[in-house]
Amino acid sequence: MLLFLTISGGMYGLGAAMGAPKAQRWALIFVLFVAVVGILLVFPEDHALRSAFGGNAEPYLLLGGFAALVLIYRAILLRLRARVDTGSQTQEPQKGSFSATELDRYARHIVLREIGGPGQKKLKNAKVLVIGAGGLGAPALQYLAAAGVGLIGVIDDDTVENANLQRQVIHRDEDIGLPKVFSAQNAMLAQNPHIEVRPYHRRLTEQIASELFEEYDVILDGTDNFETRYLVNETATRVGRPLISGALSQWEGQLSVFDPKSGTPCYQCIFPGAPAPELAPSCAEAGVIGPLPGVIGAMMAQEAIKLITGAGSVLRSEMLIYDGLYGETRKMTLKPRADCPICSH
Repeated sequence: MLLFLTISGGMYGLGAAMGAPKAQRWALIFVLFVAVVGILLVFPEDHALRSAFGGNAEPYLLLGGFAALVLIYRAILLRLRARVDTGSQTQEPQKGSFSATELDRYARHIVLREIGGPGQKKLKNAKVLVIGAGGLGAPALQYLAAAGVGLIGVIDDDTVENANLQRQVIHRDEDIGLPKVFSAQNAMLAQNPHIEVRPYHRRLTEQIASELFEEYDVILDGTDNFETRYLVNETATRVGRPLISGALSQWEGQLSVFDPKSGTPCYQCIFPGAPAPELAPSCAEAGVIGPLPGVIGAMMAQEAIKLITGAGSVLRSEMLIYDGLYGETRKMTLKPRADCPICSH
């Protein structure tokens, strides 16, 4: 093997000195490789030329196989790059382009027929706001960041506590005491430095909600109190933004997309009034199994990705209910309410 590498290096260097194109230099090395393998496979074992090249063809075959894999991977990457470029030429020009690192990172999205290069570009240009960086917000933020959503806003006035870490997986032990939005921002940028994160360390109020929502394309509500949920729903309806809403307790979670602009119900159509406190206890009071927020939060992120890219069918006019204790899911059909004070006029 050493003799082969020495000769190959000499051929490549001599070709470079003579100004030969790279393709020709590699072609000569390939011819040498084939000749050496032929010698090792055909010549007698005691032949001096075979001994000079190591006497065994197996290392060369392994080297050739590895080189073939590298070439195949490079060809796939070039094809993906061409697919992204073709998609951008057939649509309206959009800001931003993909680096080679990003193409490699999002390759599994780009090869999906329902997303492809154009869909990934839509994700890169999308703006998503997540209300709450807790149980539901944590996994939703992680997957939105990993998916390459270009701008992600997160608003929450809380700080990381030890009791959060059982289920709010975006935060770490060393983040205890840090505002959740900054802890989440650090984790998201560590995961994907190609996105922008805007943290808002404050409570969502009626005074700021409309102006904030208008800056984003999609709203995700991961809050755990009805006062904020009704505010989020009213504001999203007023400014015409689709709202992805999730909720959970103990072993069960639910998820729906509220988008009255598309003729589907809003959150208050389905929940006209807040239930009595004893009928809807908080996670702190009733408990919650750790992985459940991850299941529902990941589903929320997936609905956002489908909304942005146009893939599949989103959960408009439907509510998905997941029972983690028995491993069951079911769907309910939702209809607008004629007397809804939020979306009926």
